[in-house]
Amino acid sequence: MQTCPVRLSPGDDLRGALEDALRELDVTAAFVLQGIGSLHGAQLRFAGIDEPTGLHGDLEILTLAGSISPDGAHLHMSVADARGQVFGGHVARGCVVRTTAEILLALLPEHRFSREHDARTGFAELVIRAQTRKG
Repeated sequence: MQTCPVRLSPGDDLRGALEDALRELDVTAAFVLQGIGSLHGAQLRFAGIDEPTGLHGDLEILTLAGSISPDGAHLHMSVADARGQVFGGHVARGCVVRTTAEILLALLPEHRFSREHDARTGFAELVIRAQTRKG
């Protein structure tokens, strides 16, 4: 395992920027170990709900964790609003960085992650395979 700190900038879409970072690093498997920062609005999908819910205004990222594969990311996040009310859920596109997002990635070069349909859950779930080393 290798670690890689990432800083996202104002205006970046959190989920999209992390998926782009994986491609730029030429890695096929990574986990977000932790993330902090601020957002100007977020889209979180709450448990048992099919569509994301929009959260408006300035938000602080309290926790961020999940997996990233070439097929996309599976991220969960908790955020607090200006009154300290906390919301948490599945990260959808539309979580826009306000000032910064500081994230620590664990890169797993000996693995390849993919998302494949699982008949038991009905969702595209994480599949983990060994990856041969390049070079």
